[in-house]
Amino acid sequence: MVASSSARTWAAWAGGGPLWQPAGVEINEADLVHVVDRALNGMSRILADLGDEGANGRPDLPGANSPYAIVTHCLGVLDFWVGQCVAGRSVQRDRDAEFRATGPVAPLIERIARAREELARDIAGVDMTGPLAIERDHPLRGQVRTRGAALLHAYEELAQHHGQLELTRDVLLAGRNA
Repeated sequence: MVASSSARTWAAWAGGGPLWQPAGVEINEADLVHVVDRALNGMSRILADLGDEGANGRPDLPGANSPYAIVTHCLGVLDFWVGQCVAGRSVQRDRDAEFRATGPVAPLIERIARAREELARDIAGVDMTGPLAIERDHPLRGQVRTRGAALLHAYEELAQHHGQLELTRDVLLAGRNA
């Protein structure tokens, strides 16, 4: 029996089976920048709408993160997966500290704008099928093996955290209005 493509995909991400790559699928730089921009623009709007106090608030839920921390983590994701793994820049990252980060919203929104510009520079002319520029120990090592896969993973993280940020905003605003 031949496994379905979704089963092969799950096997690759779960650490088993061959890496699944759909034939003929191409993602160009403009497409990637566009979808990343949508996530980052949404994050910037949420931070601006919440302001300093709201962006640093945490929902009253176990393990919940503040919007400020979620966005700081997303910038760390871009630094690591795009800056280091794709572009080959040396990145010093303290992932745990990203989730404790606090501060005013305006400088964080400026960091988002700089991250957008850096992304465009980092992926200009990149060979999506090429190996990672710098490899480090990571739970996905061996599964994310190409620069294209690293870019897709970075976008996957941004999209997930953008949704988390929308829910976090909604919970914080509902608590204010209660």
